[in-house]
Parts: sequence; structure tokens; C-alpha cells
Amino acid sequence: MSDGPSIEKQAAEFAARYKAVRDQIGRVIVGHDDIVHGVLTCLFVGGHCLLEGVPGLGKTLLVRTLAETLNLQFSRIQFTPDLMPADILGTNMVVENPDGRRSFEFQKGPIFTQICLADEINRATPKTQSAMLETMQEKKVSIAGKVFPMEPPFFVMATQNPLEQEGTYPLPEAQLDRFFFKLIVGYSSREELSTIIDRTTRGVDVKPERVMDGREIVKWQQLVREVIIAPHVQDYIVRLTLATHPGGKLAQPITDQYLRWGASPRGAQTVALASKVRALLGGRYNVSFEDVRRVYLPAMRHRVILNFEAQAEGVDTDHVLAEILKKVSEKGEDAKVA
Repeated sequence: MSDGPSIEKQAAEFAARYKAVRDQIGRVIVGHDDIVHGVLTCLFVGGHCLLEGVPGLGKTLLVRTLAETLNLQFSRIQFTPDLMPADILGTNMVVENPDGRRSFEFQKGPIFTQICLADEINRATPKTQSAMLETMQEKKVSIAGKVFPMEPPFFVMATQNPLEQEGTYPLPEAQLDRFFFKLIVGYSSREELSTIIDRTTRGVDVKPERVMDGREIVKWQQLVREVIIAPHVQDYIVRLTLATHPGGKLAQPITDQYLRWGASPRGAQTVALASKVRALLGGRYNVSFEDVRRVYLPAMRHRVILNFEAQAEGVDTDHVLAEILKKVSEKGEDAKVA
């Protein structure tokens, strides 16, 4: 680990470079500050991001703008009901050699990139959705006994429409758990909508500048992992995770009432890494309780499963998690809080 003055200098440089990327995105994307911050957090920890919202809110535009801001390979996969796994991963093709002999050669699919936009991912069937599981987790593709690694940094950003919309398939729980954050994209405010109209109806085409490449992103990803989490803060993350487990020792009353399954260990890892990014942006090299609270919802909302009672009463995961966040103490009491 670096010495003190160097640490402070690196933290300040990270915040400045982070702001440079954020400013370029802001030239195109109006508002949605929390969404942009969540996307960049995923980028700088090496995690994948899931954006959910109704069509027309700028989810795809945000991903495209990020790709234009970074000097990385970019590809887009439009998910449709007839999309097959081979359309994503690639397949072995018969090719003829110069000497006339034929052999199989692997033709890489669009997943072989650095930033992959999986657009409307829940429009495809679960079989096709699951084709991305190994790639997202292991950053490689296994085809016909051969392994093809992805070029770092590898980053999947998926958009999905609310499950209530026609023609959608819910993502398998195993794939949901591979996403670092799930971000809910809402409607723009009155002022933001007015700015959007001004920018898009006057014939002015604003393009962001490329301000960062893959090598620099990997460097910042390594720096994030060096940030310190004190034992009492780490224990807070652990207890917040265990508080989502129905019937567990640290489960809260609302957990037992509305949750069927709690968060996996990957949820705790996500909270810890995202908190480190928050710390660096605050000019600190150690994680605070507030850093943890700020990232808890996007890290956990897709990792807990509601039971029938919650669905019948119209309770969502954000409500349950917000209550857990209120009830779990920073001091480490083990008893349930009424």
C-alpha cells in the first residue's frame, strides 16, 4: 500500500478524473445524477450495471454516451424474443483453408468487447439471458472445450423494462446477482425536461470527448480495492447483509414478514466496494458508515426476493431495505429491533 501523502494525492486525482468523465456525460445526459454516479461506480470497481425504467427515459443514450467518453471497444446487443445464445457468444463456423481443406473456426459474437450494451435484456427468453452468466462472472467464454478470455476492462450495462410491461421475461436470480448495481431510472423533473427539449430540438449535436482509456480504468479499479474498511464498519456491512435473511438471528421483523430470500455474500462484497468509491470521492482513504448507507439500496434491491404477502400488499424491496437500514444499528447489537 502507498504512503500517506501519496494516498491523498491518488484520492484527489481519482476524484478529478471521475469528475472529468462525469462532466462529459453531463454534456449529453440531463439530470439523473444518482443514476450516472451509480453507473460510474460500477465502472470503477469492475462490476456490471442493470438499469430499469420505462422506454424513452434515456437509458440507452446514457450507455452510448459513456462509451463515447471512454476509449474502449463498444458493442450493442438488442435483445428480442427470437435471440439465441449463439447470437451473443458466437459459434463455430466451417471455413475453407487456402489448400482447400475445411475446418471449424470460432467466430466471436458481439459480447467480445469492453463495453457491452445489453439493450432491453428482459425481452429475450431466460435461456438466452443465461448465456451471459459465465461471461459476466468469469470474464471469459467457453465454447466447444476452448476458453476465450475477455479483454479488460469488461463492463456489461443492461437495460430492462418494468416486468409489468407486455413481452418481458424476468431475469433469472443467478443472473441478477451478477449485476453490481440495479438502478431505477425515473422521470425527469420540470426543469430537466425543458433542458432536454432545448438540447434535442434545435439541431445542435453535442458529442462528448474521450477522456479515459482502459489502462487508466484498470488503474483506478486497483486503487479502489486499496481503500481501508475498519473492522467496525465492515461488521456493519455484514450485519446489514444478514438482516435480509428471513429467520436469521439478525433478521428484522419486516424481513420475516416480507422477504422469502435474503442477499448473498456477493451483496456484502458489493456494498464494501461501492463504499470505497464513495470514500475516495470524499477525499478519504477509509470507508464511513454514511458511505455504506448511500450504496445499500442499489447494491441490494435485486438480491432479495419478496414473499407472497409483500406482493399481495404491493410492498417493494426498496421499502423493506430502507426499513432494515433504519433498524440496524452502527454499534453492533445482535438482538432484533422491534
